[in-house]
Amino acid sequence: MDNWQQWRKRQRANLIKHREAISKHEYHQWSKTITTSLKTGFPSLNKSCIGLYWPIRGEYDPRPASNYFCRNGATLALPEVINKHKPLCFRKWWQEAPMRSGAYQVPTPDNTEQMTIDTIIIPMLGFDQQGYRLGYGSGYFDRTLATIKPYPLVIGVAFEISRLDSVYPQSHDIQMNFILTEKGIHQVTDNKLIIITNNQCAAIYK
Repeated sequence: MDNWQQWRKRQRANLIKHREAISKHEYHQWSKTITTSLKTGFPSLNKSCIGLYWPIRGEYDPRPASNYFCRNGATLALPEVINKHKPLCFRKWWQEAPMRSGAYQVPTPDNTEQMTIDTIIIPMLGFDQQGYRLGYGSGYFDRTLATIKPYPLVIGVAFEISRLDSVYPQSHDIQMNFILTEKGIHQVTDNKLIIITNNQCAAIYK
């Protein structure tokens, strides 16, 4: 597609509009299902340093699931934008951590310890049948995933209303390892989404 940038811009506007229009009941029900999938499908996260995000504009809230993992031994970290052209920095976060308003007025930990994450939960404005993510267009997560070592387990989360046939992936776009929606856990295998049960996933990531 020659005009993929304009296409993505239109899709972002539509996806945000649709997501912000869902009812509170739908939001809570869908979120509850995703939280259950995270908790039961990825028991290994209890031993991880998990990079998560502060939800905005109707995104799934990963904090309840992440706090569960934290109570069971995990360490949590939130991203900080250091420079718009550089990868994200992840800083340790807990419920009582000191916070400040970061880039785009999104809360970020206030100068807490920098962390090396081994799992990252990423918000998706849209996602496609090949496991690629459509974000807000700033490219922070893609730049981070392109440089982070060792490479983390990458879990994208979104609601089914965000599903697209294709996001017309470009060379800088990076596939998720798993995509979670209210329909369940989708493993990205051979450029397609394969739905697996929570127990099947847990057997992989004990």
